[in-house]
Amino acid sequence: MTSRRSFVTGSTATVAAVAASLNTRFSRADEAAKKAGVEGKIRHSACKWCYRNISLEDLITAGKEFGLESIELLNPEDFPTMKKHDMHCAMVSFPSKEVEIGGKKKKIGTIPHGFNRVEHHDTLVEIYEPLIKESVEAGFKNIICFSGNRDGMDDEEGLKNCAVGLKRLMPVAEKHGATLTMELLNSKVNHKDYMCDLSSWGAALCEEVGSEHFKLLYDIYHMQIMEGDVIATIRERHKYFSHYHTGGVPGRAEIDETQELYYPAIVKAIADTGYNGWIGQEFIPKREDKIASLKQGVEICTL
Repeated sequence: MTSRRSFVTGSTATVAAVAASLNTRFSRADEAAKKAGVEGKIRHSACKWCYRNISLEDLITAGKEFGLESIELLNPEDFPTMKKHDMHCAMVSFPSKEVEIGGKKKKIGTIPHGFNRVEHHDTLVEIYEPLIKESVEAGFKNIICFSGNRDGMDDEEGLKNCAVGLKRLMPVAEKHGATLTMELLNSKVNHKDYMCDLSSWGAALCEEVGSEHFKLLYDIYHMQIMEGDVIATIRERHKYFSHYHTGGVPGRAEIDETQELYYPAIVKAIADTGYNGWIGQEFIPKREDKIASLKQGVEICTL
């Protein structure tokens, strides 16, 4: 049988037909959204690290042309640029500090070295407290954090350890109106051995911490790889999610017809939960015109 790729590339007429079909699908999704009363309830963001060769200024300028309201995973040194352009940062990046523990140097606060080890907690409190304050003062109230890798640790022990460390920061978060948000990542393809790799584990951690100022970042790309059932999970566990990320599966490229998820339906499911925050585009564009790919992603996720 002819492969789908060769079928599409082999005929200009076929390409046009596929494009027309996709436009029809997205138009129908838009119409359904309007009828459901959810139009305009989703705000758009993009992760800066996916556009390393494009300056923050240029990304902001280009993004504003097609409805981008936020650039995220930024550090405090980027805050003045965001203020200059009246742009939001829907998710502040993580702090980190290199320390020596047990004769080994670790960069605490990074994905592998997070809250699941008690010996990391003093450093994490030290680096997160000032970041929370600085972020909120700039108007940005969502700050990312990570569980860390298992490295032989049992998931139950890791959950309890995470809760102990996070509870130390909750008074600061609550005082400033900030939310610490732990990202759900896949441990199958991209982040081997990462502990917070299932939404059920993350939800249990939220219950253990017991504060509205600790939530999860539901990364659709990562969770499709780990557990699938994306829309049902969003409906069931949305109260634990403070933010969402996109990404094409497989490969983390554009979120269009080249991958297996249908984002108009996913975004509508998110809006139906009452969510009115930002959805962050976190795919890595494969096309030469990366801004055009980002614009397309925003359009696909517009209700």
